[in-house]
Amino acid sequence: MKRNTIGFILFAVIFWSLPSVVKAQFVLKEADAQFELYNYEKAIELYTQAYQKKKTVVAAERLAECYKQLRDFKQAASWYAILTTMKGVQPEAYKSYAEMLRANSMYGEAKEQYARYNRMVTQPTPELSAQIAKWIVSCDSAASWMERPKDVEINNLKEVNSAKSDWAAVVYNNGLVFTSDRDFSSVSDKTSKSFLKLDRTQLPNNKVYGWTGNGYLKLFQKDEKGNIQLFPINISGTGYHIGSATFSADEKEVYFTLSRIPKNVRLERNVANTINIEIYSSKKNGDTWSEPVPFRYNNVLEWSVGDPFLSADGKQLYFVSDMPGGKGGTDIYVCNRTADGKWGAALNLFMVNSIGNERTPFIQGDMMYFSSDAGLGMGGLDIFKANAKTGLVTNLGYPFNSPQDDFGFRLTGKLKGYFSSNREGGNGSDDIYSFIEKEKPTILVQGKALDKETGKPLTNALITLRKAGGEPIRLQTDAEGNYQFNVEEGVQYEVTADKRNYRAAVINLSSSSAKDGKIEQPLYLVPIVENMPIRIENIFYDFNKANIRKDAAVELDKLVTIMKENPTMWIEISSHTDSRGDDQLNMRLSQARANAVVKYLASKGINKIRMQAKGYGESMLINNCANGVKCSIQEHQLNRRTEFKIIKQ
Repeated sequence: MKRNTIGFILFAVIFWSLPSVVKAQFVLKEADAQFELYNYEKAIELYTQAYQKKKTVVAAERLAECYKQLRDFKQAASWYAILTTMKGVQPEAYKSYAEMLRANSMYGEAKEQYARYNRMVTQPTPELSAQIAKWIVSCDSAASWMERPKDVEINNLKEVNSAKSDWAAVVYNNGLVFTSDRDFSSVSDKTSKSFLKLDRTQLPNNKVYGWTGNGYLKLFQKDEKGNIQLFPINISGTGYHIGSATFSADEKEVYFTLSRIPKNVRLERNVANTINIEIYSSKKNGDTWSEPVPFRYNNVLEWSVGDPFLSADGKQLYFVSDMPGGKGGTDIYVCNRTADGKWGAALNLFMVNSIGNERTPFIQGDMMYFSSDAGLGMGGLDIFKANAKTGLVTNLGYPFNSPQDDFGFRLTGKLKGYFSSNREGGNGSDDIYSFIEKEKPTILVQGKALDKETGKPLTNALITLRKAGGEPIRLQTDAEGNYQFNVEEGVQYEVTADKRNYRAAVINLSSSSAKDGKIEQPLYLVPIVENMPIRIENIFYDFNKANIRKDAAVELDKLVTIMKENPTMWIEISSHTDSRGDDQLNMRLSQARANAVVKYLASKGINKIRMQAKGYGESMLINNCANGVKCSIQEHQLNRRTEFKIIKQ
């Protein structure tokens, strides 16, 4: 045992003395293992460590992909921006960068990256060139829709949504039934068990889904009193996902998606196994639901079926599937109920299906509402409507649609209802939104986005308008930097301007300040220069101490605001001393002070991974007050400073 301990200590000493490139390779290997198992949260942590040790294409590419899979599109765009500046990058990186720019409403910049991708591809096929042209046209369409938003008020259903994923709301018993992966440990749930050996050496966490780091999807019910609880569907023998329900008109029959683990599933060592989803139905007997019955077209080993929608008369069941014979990824199908109550042939609705993915059908009268990631859209899944009589398919436009996924559309009245989205600004990854028609606002807010250093107008800057407690509206500035919004009377608004290579500009205004129905509001953006020190004024320390004083906290809170307004930014915090005192003591003191600043920023909610603390002691004096040089107190004070520099945008 003693020999083994000595051997372990020797290994540790040797490992930590290895060059950073070797350490980075070791961390990359661990990160890759987590990535292959879809454990993206853990993979991000490890890839970040690897990137900080050595900036490689692999680490940057995987960080971009992890954030993309977790639908953190702002972080993903930041990493693709870095990736596309590195040597050896593949053309696909430019396409992915364009997709993430679209996901952040930056359609002008997305067009540039699509064009760049087109130039990078060697010998593009006519089909690919046509698709790229379609993406570029979609960017133009989206920008146009944002300039002319629909007169509809959209609100986050905060009384239902959680910090997790909440979606697919349907009306039931004067309340709502919806799908969520929220933690609901206070409710007895006997179905929570391990569902699969991901490799034959380790069981997955029985409460956490590795892909998201959250729990498994389940059906929840919000009653008319506002109470939320698990929907009492009679499920046994599975701890995996349950969700996306549809009810008959009398609310005595329900169809829903379910993932169960078949007995004959094949497990592969060190490989994440994918289980297809299925549709089940249940009938209500008194206050209880019957044992679920599998749908005719379930085939768990070959394809998925899901997103069921039962027509108002109960005679048709619409669903989506990736079964063979479709046009694209997932297509919409319909079955007719026969006289004996069974479901007939599955008919592909070729009128609405595409080479992409169609999801969440809903039918009212002659109109079908559904979501698709193909066609002219704003990005991700967009909500479309199709007229059964004319065959015309149209995009619902903005703000029903966003650059992210918009789906689960349900009407509950004339231009009134619910849909789901993972758009920016929600409570969690997916949220449920309500919508209702509204009158057109009468006050105009307009202005220009300008470079604060040069005064020049900024084209394609993303301008976001958000009223207190409301959902954001966005648009891009034109070639002259102009923007304009129609706003309501007597309401407080926040206006934000974002553009690559600039710090975000944020201002508050009240529509009560309008003169002659207008408000002129210029927006000034500060350009970002990486690795240029920026002094934080009025950061003073007590003699020979490193704690943050109250007067210093006021100034550091300004940096907290900058970091929160620019969530992809990494900074180095540097602390400097004057030349008086011992050189080594000054170096240790400056490091302690830099560490104290990072600790303070972290206490305000800034992720430590975004900050590096560096003490420089007296090694970077900004005047000639070196050892032995007689200087005034004021001259020495100039060297006692705290600075930050941006090391990643």
